[in-house]
Amino acid sequence: MAYVITSRCIGVQDRACVDVCPVRCIDLEVGVDSMLFIDPERCIDCGACELACPVSAIFFSDDAPGDEEPFIEINALWFADRAAARNRQAEIVNSPVQGRP
Repeated sequence: MAYVITSRCIGVQDRACVDVCPVRCIDLEVGVDSMLFIDPERCIDCGACELACPVSAIFFSDDAPGDEEPFIEINALWFADRAAARNRQAEIVNSPVQGRP
């Protein structure tokens, strides 16, 4: 398992989590992405990012709230296929069930 960044990061993109990550597994494409992503293959589960996040957008994947579970897939997907991850994020954010702006 790994940590995951959820929808609470959308539009915020505070990089405090990046600054404290000892393995540099948090990234985004500046000017393209609306949030940051954690690479589950590189994450060492230290939890430093979770403590540093000012908007409580980071969870251990097993502890992610139910409505944020799709972001587990989205974080991993971003490191394999950024376009697919962005499309999936847009689907989730724009769904009436999720109700995110």
